[in-house]
Amino acid sequence: MEINRLYETLVPAKLKANKVLVLLGARRVGKTQLINQIIKNANQKVLFLNGDDIETHNLLETQSTANYNRLLGDCRFLVIDEAQEIPNIGKKLKLMVDTIVGLKVLITGSSAFEINNQIGEPLVGRMTVLNMYPIAQMEFAKQENYLETKSNLEDRLVFGSYPELLSLNNQEEKISYLKEIVNNHLLRDILAFEGIKKRDKIIALLQIIAFRTGSEISLESIGRQLQISKNTVEKYLDLFTKVFIIYSVSGFSRNRDNEITKMKKWYFFDNGIRNAIINSFNPLNMREDVGKLWENYLNAERIKMLDYKEIYVSSYFWRTHTKQEIDRIEEANEKIFAYEYKWGKAKVKTPTEFAKSYANASFEIINQDNYLDFIV
Repeated sequence: MEINRLYETLVPAKLKANKVLVLLGARRVGKTQLINQIIKNANQKVLFLNGDDIETHNLLETQSTANYNRLLGDCRFLVIDEAQEIPNIGKKLKLMVDTIVGLKVLITGSSAFEINNQIGEPLVGRMTVLNMYPIAQMEFAKQENYLETKSNLEDRLVFGSYPELLSLNNQEEKISYLKEIVNNHLLRDILAFEGIKKRDKIIALLQIIAFRTGSEISLESIGRQLQISKNTVEKYLDLFTKVFIIYSVSGFSRNRDNEITKMKKWYFFDNGIRNAIINSFNPLNMREDVGKLWENYLNAERIKMLDYKEIYVSSYFWRTHTKQEIDRIEEANEKIFAYEYKWGKAKVKTPTEFAKSYANASFEIINQDNYLDFIV
């Protein structure tokens, strides 16, 4: 099955003359395939450059308008894949969009850390940033019916939704593919930062986050467990975030004494990556972490949906010291929306403390019966 990505139409609509559109996402989420499709559909001449190719570095090395005019000729649409690999790419792009009238630029990157360092300051006011994720359920929904979606749910909870999984025929191939992504791409990117050498600590920290998905994390206790400092734990978690492996959610509070706010919860952008890190691919009926998989999946799909529809909310979890909790809180337009995730059909009432503190908030259970309304 080949999935048409939403950005095939959204990205071209956002391209502006003398601006840079930055498409960020983890390796292998489909950025290169997407830009190839955009180039194919473009009704104008396109210059495509690959940041991983040393020849691209040579072509852009001379930082002058004359050089870039010669390179572009009459082309006014420049696409650069993996742009963070090109030295001083931010300043080079600034020169291009400031001096070449009508030029539209689309670049991709797999490291927010490197992209921000390279282009952040030079391109202030000249760029728009979009995030790209593994295939969203709202993308699957355009090409599969309700029964197909329901039958594919377990596979997506266990193996995730990286595009290339669609072409693999069995579980062994999927497991091998996900392990290859983790070991040869994600870990490689992390270890490349600042010459980090502690591969064993990196893997151990990722495994801790995977096992504790959806639980509050104490950086001090993790540091003691791994025999590294709290600052080092924070540094590594930041790197994992910058290469789009994990993200954090803070506690929601309006300064009530009983609410937990200091610790964060951590989630993976993709269930398959999470399961590959702990080498756990058993079917759901043989697992004890179905609740964690369900929570991680729903949060990730909700993020994709909100991003792609350009709906802006602030998101949190809610928990008290007396252990009342809600999985997800969203705040938008001064309204509060609370969501509790349940894999089964158990009925759950709004926690007493939450109802008392936030009487005007809505509360909804998200389960297998209604989850598609929540993520599509």
